[in-house]
Amino acid sequence: MTGGAWFAAATDTVGPWVGGQGGGMAILAVVTFVAAAVNSVAGGGTILTFPALAAILPAGPDRLVVANATSTIGLWPGALAAAWAYRGERAGQPAFTRWLVVPSVLGALVGAWLVVVLPPAWFDSLVPWLILAAAVLFALQPRMTRLVAHPRASPRIGLACVLQFLVAVYGGYFGAGIGILMLAMLGLLGLGDIHRLNAVKNVLGSLINGAAAALFAAGSCAGSHAVSWPHAGVMAASAVAGGVAGSALARRMPPRIVRRCVSLIAFALAGYYFYG
Repeated sequence: MTGGAWFAAATDTVGPWVGGQGGGMAILAVVTFVAAAVNSVAGGGTILTFPALAAILPAGPDRLVVANATSTIGLWPGALAAAWAYRGERAGQPAFTRWLVVPSVLGALVGAWLVVVLPPAWFDSLVPWLILAAAVLFALQPRMTRLVAHPRASPRIGLACVLQFLVAVYGGYFGAGIGILMLAMLGLLGLGDIHRLNAVKNVLGSLINGAAAALFAAGSCAGSHAVSWPHAGVMAASAVAGGVAGSALARRMPPRIVRRCVSLIAFALAGYYFYG
């Protein structure tokens, strides 16, 4: 049994009780607020919302797939809020950054399509590896930050589009840590300091999440797979508040403090999924 399958089975009795008592929704709202704030600064909020949803949602063979789709839809308003909060830092950005919009949307649609068409067992077996990959990305954040702080002078938009497409595929499929990947990639384009990079990253992240969320929502309406809309609604409201709050605090609090906390949680969750 994979770590993800064990986790789903272990929460068969806990998840329904928490959700039935209403405590699950309150916990989910708090977790989503923190996740959206973290996403606005660096990325990785899915690491927090995905396991929370997996513990709350009713038992079923596709619970992890439903948790992934619901998490993507619920976090998307927070990505929009963060992009809006950083609108001032986008002033004067080079026109070539607009080329990154197309690979962001196309890659996200491909990634979300893979979640819909692949058997749930495939996603279940990949969950531990995806969480571990996100945890490693967080551990490498200081080195990536140094790359961002000293960007190369010549823009490499062709390579950036290819890399952004791959990041978006991963983002549409799972998404934890895509903000860190995008910051590293954007740093090669010479767009300015970390705040200006975050401004572009948040826009691209909102496009990736939005494209994937749209496909998940369409699939839910068509009956091809399920989305827990009550949970997504609670998440949406909390995500907007978290995205705005995180963006406001980003210039005042060292992002490394938040990243270290999320990195610790990520490695703990990866170990739980693998060896639980």
